[in-house]
Amino acid sequence: MKLSAKSRYALHLMLELAMQEEGVNLSVKTVAESRGISEKYLEQIIPVLVRSGLVRSVRGAKGGYRLVKNPEEYTVGLILRTVEGSLAPVSCMDDKVNQCARCKACVTLDLWEQVDQAISNVVDHVTLADLVDKQRRLDARCRASGRGNC
Repeated sequence: MKLSAKSRYALHLMLELAMQEEGVNLSVKTVAESRGISEKYLEQIIPVLVRSGLVRSVRGAKGGYRLVKNPEEYTVGLILRTVEGSLAPVSCMDDKVNQCARCKACVTLDLWEQVDQAISNVVDHVTLADLVDKQRRLDARCRASGRGNC
């Protein structure tokens, strides 16, 4: 399974928002510069996150975007499914009700279900708060090593 750039960038955007102090809004431009991501691409992703209720848009001179909830309340799976839709490894698993006619005789279906479960077990148990902690530890190690932002 290969996630799209849209998913990866959405996760970077959400991580950047989660790393801010409470009440601080970030512009798309700031996130783009900080993460080295195309501002135009982020401008296509942010409306999806706003419409889904994961991110709040704030207008005005100190406007921008911020998380609606605490970072602990967002799983990576929630974010990825918001921008990707299904994370199923094969299309026949996208809609469990309307599986293909061959599913009862498909020897690989069990394998795909195990892959799907393994993916869900990872992405549904890692939160933005977990990623924030890891990012802060990495940043501290980089600063301590004298390499700045490694």
